[in-house]
Amino acid sequence: GESGGQAGDTGSISSGSAHLEVVSTSRPFTDLVVHQVLVKEGSINLGDGVNLTVAVDERKATARNHTATHLLHAALRRVLGEEVHQKGSNITAERLRFDFTFGRKVTPEELAQVEALVNEAIAAKVPITMEEMTVSEAKAQGAMGLFESKYGEVVRVYTMGPYSKEICGGPHANNTGDLVSFKII
Repeated sequence: GESGGQAGDTGSISSGSAHLEVVSTSRPFTDLVVHQVLVKEGSINLGDGVNLTVAVDERKATARNHTATHLLHAALRRVLGEEVHQKGSNITAERLRFDFTFGRKVTPEELAQVEALVNEAIAAKVPITMEEMTVSEAKAQGAMGLFESKYGEVVRVYTMGPYSKEICGGPHANNTGDLVSFKII
């Protein structure tokens, strides 16, 4: 489901003669995913078994853009300094938007440096690894953590070589090279 600015999965739900198109998913609570659907055919009743199918290509594209937000955040902090803090994002299969605070206008030259650093990480084609650990272990390893009040005691930490190490609950690409290229518009 939609969480942390990332669009939720879409796809389909089917049961016997029923077919529903999943147009969005959300997470109003940590342990609850709500599916918004269009009924294409038939009906589903309480207790019916169903098959859920995720739109895989869209999910992979969203995961790549999610991965790019981590690389972008790290590059912004390298170029502008550690006073850069993420304040939000909007990530879909088509694009990403990254909101952050900084005390002045970012120059075109700085944006070009940030873009180059993200593309350097992509060109390096490093594997993206995930480890589960406690929040204190993640902090001790230098992982960035955002919106910490949402974390449980055990978190997932995604590492992208020397480029990014961040606590995150969302899906990611398997390798930075999967992103192909990055452009700030």
